[in-house]
Amino acid sequence: MATQSTIEWTELTWNPTTGCTKVSPGCKNCYAEVMARRLEAMGTPGYEQGFKLSCHESRLRQPMNRKKPTVYFVNSMSDLFHEDIPDTFLDQVFAVIGATPQHTYQILTKRAERLPEYFNSRPCPENVWLGVSVEDVKYGVPRIDYLRMVDASIRFLSVEPLLEDLGEVNLTDIHWVIVGGESGHKARPMKPEWVINIKKQAEAFGSAFFFKQWGGWGADGVKRHKKANGRELQGRTWNEYPIVQIAD
Repeated sequence: MATQSTIEWTELTWNPTTGCTKVSPGCKNCYAEVMARRLEAMGTPGYEQGFKLSCHESRLRQPMNRKKPTVYFVNSMSDLFHEDIPDTFLDQVFAVIGATPQHTYQILTKRAERLPEYFNSRPCPENVWLGVSVEDVKYGVPRIDYLRMVDASIRFLSVEPLLEDLGEVNLTDIHWVIVGGESGHKARPMKPEWVINIKKQAEAFGSAFFFKQWGGWGADGVKRHKKANGRELQGRTWNEYPIVQIAD
């Protein structure tokens, strides 16, 4: 079944696939890998192979059993556009998405180069918010151009974990920017000026800005044993969401 999410910007998680492989520095301390190992040890169905990539056809219809309009984060425990997930399985996932227009589906990937390839011959459903992870300049920022190639109703960036100053970023046609620091005892620090740089650019481009968390380090640069308290940046919380255009 779909799972209630602790992620601040969504409601439920839907994992038609689980497991993944590392492709960039943002993957180094993957929370999903740690959680998958824990679920495997607990004997949780679907995690018999731990974090090995797996497609679960039995989970495909889960959103169809829910009538209430819901925001789903798709694959919090995987990457839907992983190179080893066949197009035929993706087609099944998007068929369910198209059949449940009452729901909103947030899909995030680090395999951005696959986005224009897949959607070149298929429309991106209107109820999909399509996003890419942007953790640094070398690996993260180039993903934005691939995202821009897809005609999605909402395009968003998950700048988490933010590992360095991104400098100038082209946010043209990016509707939403989420920023957050890394969690866990191995968390790498995030500096306030890096976040503020992104916030200013989001404002300049008209992108909604959402500050998710400081993570394992506080704004004061001190590492915590637990996640740093509060989500404040410049004296307030930033919980902006993109404006969804409703077709006539």
